[in-house]
Amino acid sequence: MRLFVTGATGFIGAHVAERLRARGDDVVALVRSLARAGALRELGCELVQGQLTDGDALRAGVSGCDGIVHIAAAYKLGVTPDECRDMQRSNVGGTEAIFEAGVDAGIDRILYVSTINYFGNTFGRVLKEGDERPSMDFLSCYDETKYRAHQLALEFIGRGAPIVIAQPGSVYGPKDHSQVGRMIFDARRGRAKLMMFPDLGINMVHVEDAADGIVLALVKGRVGESYILGGHIGTLGELVRRVAELAGRRPPKLSLPSWLIRASLPLSPVISKALGLPSNLRELVKASDAVTYWATDDKARRELGYSPRSLDEGLRRTLSESR
Repeated sequence: MRLFVTGATGFIGAHVAERLRARGDDVVALVRSLARAGALRELGCELVQGQLTDGDALRAGVSGCDGIVHIAAAYKLGVTPDECRDMQRSNVGGTEAIFEAGVDAGIDRILYVSTINYFGNTFGRVLKEGDERPSMDFLSCYDETKYRAHQLALEFIGRGAPIVIAQPGSVYGPKDHSQVGRMIFDARRGRAKLMMFPDLGINMVHVEDAADGIVLALVKGRVGESYILGGHIGTLGELVRRVAELAGRRPPKLSLPSWLIRASLPLSPVISKALGLPSNLRELVKASDAVTYWATDDKARRELGYSPRSLDEGLRRTLSESR
């Protein structure tokens, strides 16, 4: 297949691009900077420079393609109002532009990468595809924009667009520069002395498994269906402790009480700077304190042959490749 791929320079997208090229697919990658796309060029990908909302770039990218893999999304917790507006333009406006370009070009298949966060707080329940979001109280700008983008996918499906949806969990692995990635790095180095939000419920999936699942959804997924790509259902505290144990380090014994974090919100600019946290600490707390993002990947295992590795196997691979 000839595929137009967004987000191919990103954490997940780079692995997807590698797998598509290994399959023999032609990959046309949308990139913001040609200078930073050397790895894609070495893979043999064609490059189109532009933004997600750049209509000319999108039309050029999808021209002659059989399918689209839309992975690109802005992700950050604790954003400022300006950052939130940028996130809305990228995650919602960009997704709509991608779908419109694909439909206008008569693309045969569109794989949209959503997220388990589409469900918001699952309140301790393990949800599945098709379940309703338990609460419409959005936890963050990212939460809201990815929900809106997912709804756009459903609307386009209702109008006949050939869209398949993949919903990865909390993705980890080598070269992960997210907040979770930094926690893994600190735990591996023995620097994690104080734990924040140890009870945050996440579905942990190694980046290679997420990439495999995305390709499986592209190839085997049924149009109009969603597929959750999970791994190990647990907590952030469990993840950090296990990293420390596997690395031969002492896990953090202390956690910052939630009541203290919330009581400190009026001083968030000072605290954020001191602890290296985002400036909008209120959003970070809302999205992380006593929240679970849990969903089952049974459908992907059954229909796609999705088979993620265990948490220990994934963490060992992460630690071995991060040295």
